[in-house]
Amino acid sequence: MKPYRFRSLKFGFCFCAISTLFEVQACNRKSGGSFMSTNPKLEAPATAPLPEGLVEPGSKVSSATFIAFTEGPAADADGNVYFSDIINNRIMKLAADGKLSVFRADSGRTNGNMFDSEGRLVSCEGSEMGQGGRRRIVRTDMKTGKITVLTERYEGKRYNSPNDLAIDSQGRIYFTDPCYGDRSIMEMDIEGVYRIDTSGRVSRVLEQPAIQRPNGIAITPDDKRLYLVDSNPNPGGNRKIWAFDIERDGRLTNQKMIYDFAPGRGGDGMRLDVQGNLWIAAGISLVRREGETTDNPPGVYVITPSARLLGRIPVPEDLITNLTFAGPDKKTLYITAGKSLYRIKVNVSGWSIFP
Repeated sequence: MKPYRFRSLKFGFCFCAISTLFEVQACNRKSGGSFMSTNPKLEAPATAPLPEGLVEPGSKVSSATFIAFTEGPAADADGNVYFSDIINNRIMKLAADGKLSVFRADSGRTNGNMFDSEGRLVSCEGSEMGQGGRRRIVRTDMKTGKITVLTERYEGKRYNSPNDLAIDSQGRIYFTDPCYGDRSIMEMDIEGVYRIDTSGRVSRVLEQPAIQRPNGIAITPDDKRLYLVDSNPNPGGNRKIWAFDIERDGRLTNQKMIYDFAPGRGGDGMRLDVQGNLWIAAGISLVRREGETTDNPPGVYVITPSARLLGRIPVPEDLITNLTFAGPDKKTLYITAGKSLYRIKVNVSGWSIFP
């Protein structure tokens, strides 16, 4: 493939994805030389083919931009993609025309983002990767810029590090609150899942021992089922995808395991397509800690609601974090991974509550 080039209007760098699939290099626009070390080539043998019928044969992801540590992508009705740059403590905006800008500096270590049915951006302000994490859920009115704090404490105690969220058709927000970083900050000994009702009332709907470390989360269009990524990287920890029935009052019941990534790295972010399939960011190529293995190569794993693996979209990064569907037909998949934002055209539309 030919190099794809993207320009940061504010920072004056030109970033390019080198032609080999498993090597990414950053280049200085003025000198043309390398100013940061390249990623090592990642030997990632495919454990599954591309999802048949959902992605064109031979398709490969291409780099959409290159930052520091990307997470939480969300697309608006105009095709703009917002994503978190956690290490740099900001939210970035990749406009539909390819222009990159800072949407919000001092983002409170925002992780997951999602647009609600009214086009407002709901964000999980966490506590990972540095100081300044505000550990709360906020909502931004994209027309006025007003930020509303939806919740920052439960029963008087601060959350651990809100990670990701899903919104149902009634406007209820479900969010995960694990702790992957400094555990000394924890004011409660629970890593749970919470629901914010439209009235503002907050309830804890999942906790230990039913789950271990909640991460990615998604809700089906009919509001009847919630999927949860339970990703505990410690030795013997859960690397499972759970399904729960959603009762009319918002309670979660009838827990079932959909998929188990063990012993490899489990999932992170997750989205659904209109056919009901789960698209899950998962896998690694380089072991960082005890308990991790390279059994699951990095990529986007597509799994049916009946627990059948349709395939994997390889991504040329070691650590895949999250994804979202964008574009007028919701058939462009954006993937956050390491220092990059990737994209690939797919043959099925993603599901989103907005627009």
